[in-house]
Amino acid sequence: MHTRKLGQNGPEVPVICLGGNVYGWTVPEADAFHQLDRAVTSGLHFIDTADVYSRWAPGHSGGESETILGNWFAKSGRRQDVILATKVGMEMGEGMKGLSAAYISSAVDASLRRLKTDYIDLYQAHTDDSSTPLEETLAAFDKLVKAGKVRYIGASNYSGARLAEAIETSRRNGLAEYTSLQPHYNLVERQAFESDLLPAVRKYGIGVIPYFSLAAGFLTGKYRRDSAGTQSARAGMVKKYFNDHGYAVVEALDEVASQHNSTPARVALAWLLAQPGITAPIASATSDKHLDDLIAAASLKLDAASLQRLTDASAPVAA
Repeated sequence: MHTRKLGQNGPEVPVICLGGNVYGWTVPEADAFHQLDRAVTSGLHFIDTADVYSRWAPGHSGGESETILGNWFAKSGRRQDVILATKVGMEMGEGMKGLSAAYISSAVDASLRRLKTDYIDLYQAHTDDSSTPLEETLAAFDKLVKAGKVRYIGASNYSGARLAEAIETSRRNGLAEYTSLQPHYNLVERQAFESDLLPAVRKYGIGVIPYFSLAAGFLTGKYRRDSAGTQSARAGMVKKYFNDHGYAVVEALDEVASQHNSTPARVALAWLLAQPGITAPIASATSDKHLDDLIAAASLKLDAASLQRLTDASAPVAA
C-alpha cells in the first residue's frame, strides 16, 4: 500500500483511508471484524471514525463505531498496526457537543474507553464551533497532545478562513496545530474545496483526507441515467446528483474505467489522489468487493488524458 505524509508534520499514512462510519450501522460487528482483518493485512491501516457514529440510526446513541473498533483491537491485538482517527464536536446528547475545553476533555476519555486504547493518532474537530474561542479549543487539544492521549490534531468542516485563523492562533500561542483537514470533496462536489479551502491547505501545508469520496455511492456507477434504480427510496442523499451533470460524470468514469480495465469507484478515488493537496480519500466499504476497490485504488495511476477527461466532465456548473 502506497503512503503519503499527512501534512508537513504528520505521520506517514496509506493513500486510502478506511471509513468506519458503517460499523454498527450497515456493517454489523462480525462483518466489521472480517473487513478490518482483511484491510489491515492488505496495508489499509488508516481508519477514520467519530464518536457520533452512528447516532442517526434508530435505537443508537452514538459510539457504536468506536465500540466495534475497540472490540476488534481487543480481539486482534492489532492496535499498534493501525493509524486511528476519530472526531469530537457533533451532538452526543443534551449539552454534549461543541469544542469547549471541558467537553473535549470528557469526550476524549469517552472515546478512549470505547476504543479500548490509551491514545488516538489523529483527533479531529468534527465541525467548527463559533461559540468557543479558537484559543480555548486549541489549548485543550494541545493539552491532550502533551498528555500523550492524542498524537496529532485535525479539523473537519471548517471554512478556509477559519482554518487559517486556527493555524495562526496555534502558532501565535505555541499550541499544537491542525495537521490535517477533512472536507467534503469528490468529483461531483468540487467547488467549496477548490475555491475556499485549497488555498489555505497549500499555504499551511495541511494534509487532506476528504470524506464522501465516492459521493455516498453515486460515483461507484450504481446509479445511471434512465435507470429504474435511481428512483429507489434507498437512493437517499445521492438523489441530488440525478441530473445531467451527475450522469455526465458517471459516464466519464465508465469510459476511463473501461480504458484502464478498472471500476468507476477505483477511478473516482484515483482522480482524487491526483488532485493538489490530497493525502488520502476516505471511503467506507460494506462488502468484500467494495474493499477490493479501495485496496486497488491505491495503486491505480491515471494518465493525463484520463485525468483531464474526468476534470472536464466534473467541472462545477455555474450557478
